[in-house]
Amino acid sequence: MLRSTVLAVTAAALFTGTLTAQRREYARTYIVPRATAPLIIDGLADDDAWAEVTWSRTYVDILGSMWADPVYSTRMKLLWDDEFLYVVAVLQEPHLWATLLERDAIIYHDDDFEVFLDPDGDGLAYYELEINALGTEFDLFLDRPYNDGGTADIPWDMPGLKTGVSLQGSLNDPSDQDEGWSVEIAIPWADLHPPGVDEAGLPPEVDDVWRANFSRVEWPLAVVDGRYKKTAEADAQNPHPEENWVWSPQGEINMHIPDRWGRLWFVDGGPNGDER
Repeated sequence: MLRSTVLAVTAAALFTGTLTAQRREYARTYIVPRATAPLIIDGLADDDAWAEVTWSRTYVDILGSMWADPVYSTRMKLLWDDEFLYVVAVLQEPHLWATLLERDAIIYHDDDFEVFLDPDGDGLAYYELEINALGTEFDLFLDRPYNDGGTADIPWDMPGLKTGVSLQGSLNDPSDQDEGWSVEIAIPWADLHPPGVDEAGLPPEVDDVWRANFSRVEWPLAVVDGRYKKTAEADAQNPHPEENWVWSPQGEINMHIPDRWGRLWFVDGGPNGDER
């Protein structure tokens, strides 16, 4: 069985700051408790196991606290057991919109929710998952960050992945105002192994710490002929017309810097989702 080397972080070091290009920001840590009851992956945080878990702090701008707070809130809860990492996120959104239906399409071209995991914390090989309000999934493996010459393996998949989306409103209908959407995800530990490695990934052990971050992409929209339409696309003059809201700030508009991600601290019992 494949065993990732545990990130060598002491409890005290969990709470030290990370210097970004612009200012000192503090990487967040989420204490992930074990699930105490089974979960149904349907996009809702209504299972008994979720009721015992604390919501994360709301997401911030990817650039950090010196920038304006996101106009719509995003928060999440995490759990784990021997089979899965569980994530449930609630995204406030008055204009539910999604277009992409094909598995492994570039989902961040829609509004989406994203998960990034670096199990051994080496800042090199890591896993990414994106999902839109249609429930379309995009999972990929990266051998190292793009800025270090990394390559995305898009055909890589998590066969045991479970996802569910719940809409609080009407998708792609500008005639009304929506409340938002929620997404629930079960990421199988066994599927977290690089391409070409046949041995299954293993769950973390109690008190293991993984690097991770979570992101939300939000595109500017207008209503044209009764339909939602982006008001801008990325180009050389405006490479980031979208909003990027994250759990732990990156200090620049780039999720692919694992050294700046937050940390997940896996516990058995304990403070039920408390953050540092």
